[in-house]
Amino acid sequence: MQVNNSLTNRGQQRLTLSAYLSQDAVKNKINEVIGGKDGQRFISAIVSATTANPALQECSNGSILSAAMLGESLKLSPSPQLGQYYLVPYNDNKKGKVAQFQLGYKGYIQLAIRSGQYKKLNVLAIKEGELVRFDPLNEEIEVHLIEEEDVRESAETIGYYAMFEYTNGFKKAMYWSKKKMEAHALKYSQGYAADKRKNTRWTFWSKDFDGMAYKTMLRQLISKWGIMSIEMQMAIDGDMAVINMDGTKDYVDNAGFENEHIVEADAEVFEPEPNDSRQDVQQALFGD
Repeated sequence: MQVNNSLTNRGQQRLTLSAYLSQDAVKNKINEVIGGKDGQRFISAIVSATTANPALQECSNGSILSAAMLGESLKLSPSPQLGQYYLVPYNDNKKGKVAQFQLGYKGYIQLAIRSGQYKKLNVLAIKEGELVRFDPLNEEIEVHLIEEEDVRESAETIGYYAMFEYTNGFKKAMYWSKKKMEAHALKYSQGYAADKRKNTRWTFWSKDFDGMAYKTMLRQLISKWGIMSIEMQMAIDGDMAVINMDGTKDYVDNAGFENEHIVEADAEVFEPEPNDSRQDVQQALFGD
């Protein structure tokens, strides 16, 4: 979502987010894009989301607005309690602190359901002692779930399972061991790698490993095999991006493991199989 430079740069370092959004030029732009009635709701939602996060309050107002407008265009909420998408503070060496758009796993679920193409969609953690077998050839899983919820919640997670079924009967499923998920997180999240190295807990991977694992499973499954609505394409394209004022996007550098200035960044990307061609990957991500 493009935001005019004159609206985002002018005095933003001297203004709180609330004051910035109260400027007539900014309010007019929001109302032009979102609509007058929804504009105030939008403003209240992003102010509320940033108020609870001191690090986010240090980010440029323009980056917060751009990321939030993408979330609004997807009809998703920035409320951390809903977990649909997040405004994540990230320290860019050139631009200073900026807000990154990060889609949550519940956002993937919302966008998939909204398409009307999914009869079933599920993702869950598999606990120790539950897995009997997973047949990757036929994508069949056999588990004996722990019946008592409290006992199951406290049991150690050994893997993750995700599946969907279209309304026309087409099904896909996948299972990853926790060891595989851990290796994936260390490879594709520079923040998580830094957390492990320093024994810190800055990133979502450290704070909510299961939630990020659910997102990874859904992203892998839907981006390869799912029906890609326009909204889903927009969400995947914007996920993990710092959205610039001209509408372009900057993605966290996965190779930048030595960036010691990370506030919080989880550079989750689509991971192609070894035999996938570039054209196959583009088609999986963005459709025909």
